[in-house]
Amino acid sequence: MQTNVIAKIEIEGLHSWPEANDIEPEVGFLANVHRHKWFITAKKPVFHDDRDVEFIVFGRNIESYLREKYWDEDKRTHDFGRKSCVQLASEIAYAFSCVYVSVFEDNENGAEVFV
Repeated sequence: MQTNVIAKIEIEGLHSWPEANDIEPEVGFLANVHRHKWFITAKKPVFHDDRDVEFIVFGRNIESYLREKYWDEDKRTHDFGRKSCVQLASEIAYAFSCVYVSVFEDNENGAEVFV
């Protein structure tokens, strides 16, 4: 049996895709810095059924990690630069030894990473 704890968090942040106009002109506007509400779901394996990983703490740890790494005090939000949903999901999966991470922009479009 495989058991996972799951943390779901929402954060505000900015990013851009500088090459958007060259690669996909239809969405060339994505080359500009723009804001999203990022919806993140992370699953981490546990090996016993009594708080091996406490999921509230797990979610807070992800939030703290993202804040320490990407928070921009002047913009008062996270600035992910040119990171995509796929890149951010992969980073979180690696940093927290997750088996699954999804990152959605505005809870509409996104990516899933299975490890």
